[in-house]
Amino acid sequence: MKKITILIFSMLAMIGVGCTNYLDINTNPNQAVTATPGLVLPQALVATALNLNGPTNGASDYNSYGAQLGGYAANAGGYGGFNELVSYRYTSANYAALWSDTYDNLEDYQYIINNTTGSYPNLYYNAVATIMRVYNFQLLVDTYNDVPYSQALQGSANLAPAYDKGATIYAGLAVELDSAMARINKGLSATVSPTPIASADALFGGNMTSWLQLANTIKLRLVIRGGSKVTFANTSFDPMGFLTTDALINPSNTGGTGFARDNNRQNPAWNTYGWTYQGAAARKSWIPTTWMMSFYNGKKLTDYARGLVCYYHFKRKSFGVTVYGDSISNQLGDESNTNPACPSGSFWYSGTNRTGTAAGNSVGILKGPTAGVPMFTAAESYFLQAEAAVIGLAIPGGAGPSASFNNGIVASFNYLYQMPNGTVVGDPAGDAATYIANNAGNYLVDFTAANTTDKQLEAIITQKYIALNFVESAEGWNEYRRTGYPKVSGTSATTTFASIVSQSTRPDRLPARILYPSTETTYNPANVPQGIDVFNSTIFWAK
Repeated sequence: MKKITILIFSMLAMIGVGCTNYLDINTNPNQAVTATPGLVLPQALVATALNLNGPTNGASDYNSYGAQLGGYAANAGGYGGFNELVSYRYTSANYAALWSDTYDNLEDYQYIINNTTGSYPNLYYNAVATIMRVYNFQLLVDTYNDVPYSQALQGSANLAPAYDKGATIYAGLAVELDSAMARINKGLSATVSPTPIASADALFGGNMTSWLQLANTIKLRLVIRGGSKVTFANTSFDPMGFLTTDALINPSNTGGTGFARDNNRQNPAWNTYGWTYQGAAARKSWIPTTWMMSFYNGKKLTDYARGLVCYYHFKRKSFGVTVYGDSISNQLGDESNTNPACPSGSFWYSGTNRTGTAAGNSVGILKGPTAGVPMFTAAESYFLQAEAAVIGLAIPGGAGPSASFNNGIVASFNYLYQMPNGTVVGDPAGDAATYIANNAGNYLVDFTAANTTDKQLEAIITQKYIALNFVESAEGWNEYRRTGYPKVSGTSATTTFASIVSQSTRPDRLPARILYPSTETTYNPANVPQGIDVFNSTIFWAK
């Protein structure tokens, strides 16, 4: 009996000692609590791609948000329930995932920063994570204005971080980019290079020159967009210059398997607006706007070449005569049945193969399930350089406003003419030249006709807006709010992209912003800005 009692107490003692480590029901022994930067970076970059262009869980993404607010997409006829999405009377529930998903992604990059010192051997990981941290914080500021920044990403150490002013954050982000570029240059000039990141880099495959150019280009966007409203410590740029090729996120850039027609492995935009991996038609309740179509079909500009690769049925034959520009479109707020829903695969997939289990491998906007996700296009880079030249901002390797403007148009054609594997089909430079010739004398295309600074800026932003069409739509929306370009007027579907049932009190009948999510009101009520109005509370850089 005594021996049995001692044995029982011994077992209980062992259980008592081990319960906090092994029997704790709140701990999953199969789940890692730490990870190396090489494991965190690739999934963080892919998470950025999901946030930018069509998350598989149906939540908000920046491209859809920008397309719906910024004039690229309208509700399809025959669908109801759009409510505040067409009236602009947004609630805290609208696009709320932009906030939560972006901060969640930022935690990944902050983890890398916290677990690398900025020196050898993980110099590059630290710099890359810093650049991506800046990129994501700019997304938040451009969407919400003031957000938690200096006290953010501290975990349980600060569950109610203070909000920083948008202009203050912009200034801080530029400093972060300078430090990241300094670390990359330190590694590139060293006798012994830091740990390479090729196997973890789903953006550039470890090409640190490209990371320098991306950081430089993000800083250029910060400086131009912030303008005189931000006091930057340093407005100079790295001599390496700016992006000249598209920055596309794809796991294949790591040398491994990329996006594929498979469950949770498809290009996220394809999965959202094309077909699921099983071949089922995806989102059909949004179609192109009549406003956007007018930039291609001759109503405002003549651009048949890009119209053909952007939209399904942009070109049809009627009685043996080719008719351009009759792809079905709509104006936001028109909920009649006269404009049917998108066909299987949407109007943004211009390919003729409409079989969901085989469709893809096309040029255009929706290229296919294996295509990379655009994070920063060369076209946007060139248009930023063109604006810098117009306003007199000194940048390395500046080609002048006209050359950069024309390079931006060519880069837009080049991106659209790329197949999912990066192969370019057709003649983007030749078709861009034809586009300029077909619109000779129109200063929005023909830069030689832009004989004032205002016309030059309008031309640059208008062409950037066209190039960002359903590619990086949020940036087009941001640029409209910053500059007022492209110009809108009246209520016609070809002169404004405002909803026909808009409740906006603004002269352009558009919203100024979306609201902070309800989670901030619930969990951080002492700090979240009060009295935010979707029509009157503007982002600090807005016109």
